Amino acid sequence: MAHERDHDRRPDPDALLALAGKEARGKLWVFLGAAPGVGKTYAMLSRARALKNDGVDVVIGLVETHGRAETMALTEGLEILPRRVVAYRGQTIEEFDLDLALKRRPRLIIVDELAHTNAPESRHPKRWQDVEELLDARIDVWTAMNVQHVESLADVVARITGVAVRETVPDTVLRDADDVVLVDITSNELIQRLNEGKVYLPETAQRARQNFFTPGNLTALRELALRRTAARVDDQMVDYLRQNAIEGPWETSERLMVCVGPDKLSATVVRTASRLATGLNATWLAVTVQPPGREETDPVRVKRIDDALRLAERLGADVERLTGPDLVGEALACARRENITQIVVGRSRAGILATLMGRSLTASLVLRSRDIGVHIVTGDRSADDALRRRWRMPSLARLPVQLLAAAASVIGAVIVGEGLDYWLRLPNLSMIFLTAVMFCAIRFGLRAAVAASFLSFLAYNFFFIPPRFTFTIAQPEEFFALLIFLVVAIFTSIVAGRARDQTLSVQDNARSTQSLYELSRKLSGAAKLDDILQAATVYVHKTLGASCVVLLLPVDGDLAMSASWPPLDALDPGEMGAARWAFSKTVPAGWKTDTLPNVRFQFRPLVTSRGAVGVCGVQPSDPEAPISPEHERTIGLILEQTAIAIDRSMLVKDNVKTAALEENEKLRMTLLASLSHDLRTPLASITGAVTTLRQFGDGMALEQRQDLLASIEEEAARLTRFVANLLDMSRIESGAVHVRRDWVDVGDVVRAAAERARKAFPDRPTTTSLARDLPFIKGDSNLLEQVLFNLIDNAHKYGGDTGAAIHARKDGNDVVISVTDEGPGVKPADLEKIFEKFYRGGRSDGRKAGTGLGLSICRGLVEALGGTIRAESPAVRRRGTRIVIRLPAATAPAAKEIVA
Repeated sequence: MAHERDHDRRPDPDALLALAGKEARGKLWVFLGAAPGVGKTYAMLSRARALKNDGVDVVIGLVETHGRAETMALTEGLEILPRRVVAYRGQTIEEFDLDLALKRRPRLIIVDELAHTNAPESRHPKRWQDVEELLDARIDVWTAMNVQHVESLADVVARITGVAVRETVPDTVLRDADDVVLVDITSNELIQRLNEGKVYLPETAQRARQNFFTPGNLTALRELALRRTAARVDDQMVDYLRQNAIEGPWETSERLMVCVGPDKLSATVVRTASRLATGLNATWLAVTVQPPGREETDPVRVKRIDDALRLAERLGADVERLTGPDLVGEALACARRENITQIVVGRSRAGILATLMGRSLTASLVLRSRDIGVHIVTGDRSADDALRRRWRMPSLARLPVQLLAAAASVIGAVIVGEGLDYWLRLPNLSMIFLTAVMFCAIRFGLRAAVAASFLSFLAYNFFFIPPRFTFTIAQPEEFFALLIFLVVAIFTSIVAGRARDQTLSVQDNARSTQSLYELSRKLSGAAKLDDILQAATVYVHKTLGASCVVLLLPVDGDLAMSASWPPLDALDPGEMGAARWAFSKTVPAGWKTDTLPNVRFQFRPLVTSRGAVGVCGVQPSDPEAPISPEHERTIGLILEQTAIAIDRSMLVKDNVKTAALEENEKLRMTLLASLSHDLRTPLASITGAVTTLRQFGDGMALEQRQDLLASIEEEAARLTRFVANLLDMSRIESGAVHVRRDWVDVGDVVRAAAERARKAFPDRPTTTSLARDLPFIKGDSNLLEQVLFNLIDNAHKYGGDTGAAIHARKDGNDVVISVTDEGPGVKPADLEKIFEKFYRGGRSDGRKAGTGLGLSICRGLVEALGGTIRAESPAVRRRGTRIVIRLPAATAPAAKEIVA
């Protein structure tokens, strides 16, 4: 049993894959400190000098000494790479030169200040991304950072110190580091160093002592640094246990989900979820839910959702966008589907009525979550008030148009009501105003309909309820009826407005679906790669309204523009750099990404099962607005279909190449087999005869010598015919056969071929039968004679001693020539195969005859003459084979044409 338990304990495959992924990269060491001045750079350089003394190739890419003499002294003797000089707003900025470091390729490079923001127009906006590229190039990197720059802790540090942290590093960088070295000193020691001028210059030190370097702040930051380092050590221990199949108390089933919305609290909620996931050593998921037909259109709120989801991705979360009418139900369904144990959500800003009824988003989530834990994150009250003020005045730009539409509709209802009241004296005209409300809801949306409801309430009271032309109501039942009308109008406007929004959403989805269907149909019917690329570019432009779409495919090891719409001449170097990055790393690059975010295009890789096959670049019509979730999904679907179509086109090309290679290999093997038989046999006969004549020629009778010489001549002629057949076949397949268009007398050609066959095969009879009315043909007499000779040769090989018979006649507008033998015949299934290259029929004695090229050459030459050739069997008395040639006849020429 113990043996079985040991056998069942195997290393975790995911842990082994992660370990293998790290082996393919450089090693990253992060020197972590609680605050500036604890000695991170000093400790890093001290260790680097020790490695340099041991012979390790160590280079300083960038080190910030902040004027500290002890730190500057440690850089002596170490190679320092020159910095890259960047001009920005009239100032000169010195930055880390990533390209120079990649070109130098040291064993270890030191890059300080990991959270630094690079100058504009740099390849990456952040220095930690430069470090990632160095690691991908298998260069070991040592770097340093403070704990306040950890992304998930930025808001905590801001609350503790009162200082907002603008430069952050994703938690995944710290999590994936090979080692984290904590550099720590006590708070009092750090303050003492600050007072001695070893941290900042005097003026800067005074401000830091008042705002940041307080004992309370430093103690809190030390705790954060210690806890984060302890969590990293715990992760390393868990990885070791999993990789080595060691049992331990590390298993956990915790999995978190954070709900992201458009409010300002979303970023805080995401960071809280990241800290909880880190503390629980759990994976986590970030989701946002949009109701169908009511997708968020406010660009500010859309940006908040996108920023929160991107922040979650940087912190190591998976991201999902959900759509459903029941926000809580969709979130809980996703939680149960993903085996979520805890949900993190921000406190909802529900209205007073919803809060009193317990129907707020937070309350509904807690009520319906059952066995899933819910963490509620509260935020700043001022932010809530600002959000409520924003909610009370939405879409101010469109509000005047909606109010004017509501007022015009109510005025129209009043005019119609007055007319009907004058002519028909109707007792109740409320339906007319309800029609106005419905019109506003359908045409202008919910807000216009609600405004029309209240205006209708006032207008109906003023114009049609006694006493008229006042807002006074004489009868209580009239007041009650008016209130019922207002309630019905409001509910009707809500229902009609939502129906309108859903209708517009359905129409948009239908247009997108139709465009995707048309694109799919075009891509499925496109055989050429250019057609696929052109269809994709046009449909991306048509569907998204993008000002330009560019598709790039690798050509000769680099990317080259293959299609664009509208047409584009070329891309600038920055855009090409972003495209190459997206292709090589299979991640988005360019506009509003982490790599070259200032270029015009956002480049996305076209990924298939074989890897990236190309890059698609999209330039949005509005560079300031983010891409909406609907357009994100549409872009993803179009790129997936395009990648599949490109992959299919490449597979077709590969299959054609493979089939050609297989056919060439088959022909090569057949040719080698044929050469081994048809060359070795006559060469052996010639060699034997020559050897015999040389050794015994003087003592041999004259008749024997003549027989040996005849044998040499016969086998040499056989070799000549074989080589000639090979040359003819190569000429036919290469298209090098040049056919003359002369007047040809078929009878003369038949007689010449028969006479040539009688000389070549004197012991085999060759008979001819020619009709008297044989017309001329336009063609090449030499080629036709060669065809007939090959057919006679074939008939002698397979027809036995009966020989060959040639017959020529006229059949309509054609001349028909047939060559017949009385051999065993050809099976019906082989009547077409005998014209294939290297196909050879067996002789009656079982021996192979010929090279299998004669009839194939005949078909090529006949088709070059404009005719057809076929085989018939049986031909004579249920035996034999007949080869029939059909050539188009020509009008008989005049005598002077023949002479000419």
